[in-house]
Amino acid sequence: MDIQLTKKTSRTPWYLSAVVALLVLVAVYFTQSESSPTVASQDVTLLTVEQGELELFSQAFGELFSAEERMLTSQASGKVSAIYVRPGALVEPDTVILSLANPELTQAYHGALGDYKSSEAELGSFELEQQNARLDYQGRIADIEAALERAKLELSVNTQLTERGVSAKLELQRAKLSVKQEAKRLDFEKQKYQHFLKVQAFQLKQRQIALEQQQQEVALLQKQLDDMSVKAGIHGTLQSLEVELGQSLPQGAELGRVGSDKKLLARLRVPQHQADQITLGAPVELSTRKGHIAGQISRIESLVTNGVVLAEVALTSELPTDARPLAPVTGQIYLQTVTDALYVEQTAGLRPLSQLERFVLPDSNPSTATKRQIQLGDLSKGKILIQSGLQANEQLISQMHDAWAPHSTINIEQQG
Repeated sequence: MDIQLTKKTSRTPWYLSAVVALLVLVAVYFTQSESSPTVASQDVTLLTVEQGELELFSQAFGELFSAEERMLTSQASGKVSAIYVRPGALVEPDTVILSLANPELTQAYHGALGDYKSSEAELGSFELEQQNARLDYQGRIADIEAALERAKLELSVNTQLTERGVSAKLELQRAKLSVKQEAKRLDFEKQKYQHFLKVQAFQLKQRQIALEQQQQEVALLQKQLDDMSVKAGIHGTLQSLEVELGQSLPQGAELGRVGSDKKLLARLRVPQHQADQITLGAPVELSTRKGHIAGQISRIESLVTNGVVLAEVALTSELPTDARPLAPVTGQIYLQTVTDALYVEQTAGLRPLSQLERFVLPDSNPSTATKRQIQLGDLSKGKILIQSGLQANEQLISQMHDAWAPHSTINIEQQG
C-alpha cells in the first residue's frame, strides 16, 4: 500500500512579516509625531539672559495728596449769609470762604464789652481810692514822726536844764517817757501801714483778676464774631464745601476743607508681598504725565486692604507743572540690590512671579531650542528676575505657540 505524506506549509514567516510591518508603521508614526518643527530666527523674539548687579524696585500706583489740610468748622452757631469761593478755587490764608450771621452773638459781644469797660473804669477809681488811703496813712505817720521829734527836743532841753540844776528830775523822766511812747507809736503805725499795703495789694489783685476774666470773655466773643467770616487759613485750594446759602448751622459744624497745592505728598498702593521689603527712608521715583519727582518713604501702614499696603512718600524735589492733589502717579520704590542676578527684559508673555514653559537656546547650541520649566521673580524697571530654569547668556523665546506644545525641542533656522 502506497502511503502518501502531505507536506505542511509553515505560516510563521507571514506572521513575522506582519509584526515587522506594524512596528515599522508605529515607528514611522512616532517619528513623524516627534519630529521637531523648524522656525526662522526672525519669526521669534529671542531674549538674552543677562547676569550682573540689579537694583530691585517695587512698582506701585497712587495719587498725590495735600501735605497740609485744614477742616473749616463753625466756631459759633449761625446762618450762612454769603458764599464767596467755590471748590477748586485757589485761596490764600486770608481769603474769606463764606460768612455766617448770628445777631445774638453780636449782642452778647457788645454787652460783654460794655461790662468790661465799666469794670475797667471802676478799677481805675478803686486804685485812686487806695492811693488816697495810703496818703492818709502816710499823713498819720508823719504826724507821729513830728511828735517824736518834739519829744526828743523837749528831752534834750530838760537834760541840759537838769545838768545846770534848773529843772527837776521829774520833768526829765516825763520827757524820756514821752519820747519812748512816741517811738513805739511810730513803730506800731508803720507796721499797720505795711499790713495795710498788703491788704490793698490783695484787693487790687482780685479786681484785676475779675477784669482779666471779663477781658478774656470779650476776646473770646470777639474771636467768635471774627470767625463768622470763615477764612482759608493756608495757601492752597478749596477742596470741598459742605454748606448751602441760608443753611443754619450749630457750633462745630463742618463747612469745608482746604488743602495745600504746593506742599504735597504721595500715597502709593504697594503689593503685599513687597511691603515687608520696604524700609522707612527708602528712595522713591515718582512719575506724572509731565515729569518726575524724587521722594522717600515716610510712613507705611500695617493694614492690608485688597492685597496692597498704603505707603506715604515725602517729596524732596521740585514739582512738575501737572502736580496737584489727586493727580495719578506711578512710583518706583527701591527695595534692594542683588549681585550676580539673572534677568531678562520684560516683553509680552512674561508675567512676573509666575512659572511657565518656554523654549531656550543654550549658548553652546544656538540652533536647537529645548523646552524648560522657568520660574520668574519680581519685575524691576522693565527687567524680570530669573529664579530658576535659565543660565547666563542663554536665549529665551518669549512666546509659546500652541503648535509647539507637543514637542520638546524646536529647530531655529538662522537667516542671513
